[in-house]
Amino acid sequence: MTDPLHTELLRIAEEAARRAGELLRDGRPADLAVAATKSSPIDVVTEMDIAAEKLITGLIAERRPDDGFLGEEGAASAGSSGVRWVIDPLDGTVNYLYGLPTWAVSIAAEQDGETVAGVVAIPMRGETYRAVRGGGAWATDAREDERALSCRPAAPLDQALVSTGFNYVTEVRTHQADVAQRLIPLLRDVRRGGSAAVDLCDVAAGRLDGYYERGLHPWDLAAGDLIAREAGALTGGRPGERPGRDLAIAAAPGVFEPLQRLLEDFGAWHD
Repeated sequence: MTDPLHTELLRIAEEAARRAGELLRDGRPADLAVAATKSSPIDVVTEMDIAAEKLITGLIAERRPDDGFLGEEGAASAGSSGVRWVIDPLDGTVNYLYGLPTWAVSIAAEQDGETVAGVVAIPMRGETYRAVRGGGAWATDAREDERALSCRPAAPLDQALVSTGFNYVTEVRTHQADVAQRLIPLLRDVRRGGSAAVDLCDVAAGRLDGYYERGLHPWDLAAGDLIAREAGALTGGRPGERPGRDLAIAAAPGVFEPLQRLLEDFGAWHD
């Protein structure tokens, strides 16, 4: 039976993600500007990232004033309830800046350090993905039809479609390109969508056999990792580790293990 608290957290996350997604979709100015840069001049923040995070944290704080926050655009507070919200108000900012549709709002709730609820809204697809720990993963489409999510059956690695992403620091992305070049001949193909949250949901929905990336932050993967796991995918980092900055992997059983071994052999986590 799902914990009532986790259900409450999921409902709040769904509302916040829906409202932030509507703001981003419908309120995008024609002259959208870069508000700041982060790790490099091409790692950008727009005015809409900031506005969406403010909307999300304001809504949650109104409902649950004692909870903590960790947000990509600066929201950070410890809280006193044991619940912390991990928020990426706009995952895929460069896609959004250029008018590409692959971007998402990602909101996860942690209780005592473990992710217990997660929502990823992908407004330009009209899709919302959600999961509660132990309760499976679900998606709703633009017609509000709901379906249970299940990752793809295991495929031989040479028939696996795998997605990845690239860092905005030149030295890191150059190494990531070398790893991808070594992987490509061993896979069906490699995709690069530009949003970790979307890629993780695509693994959950069976649209990808696997996904990996180096350099992710907690807000990039907290919700999507839970959704992928609840859909039956395996997730992790380097062997024996959880997904994190060094490496994050999500894949169908049977694809996860050989993909992880190759990434370890190729030094995908190295500086």
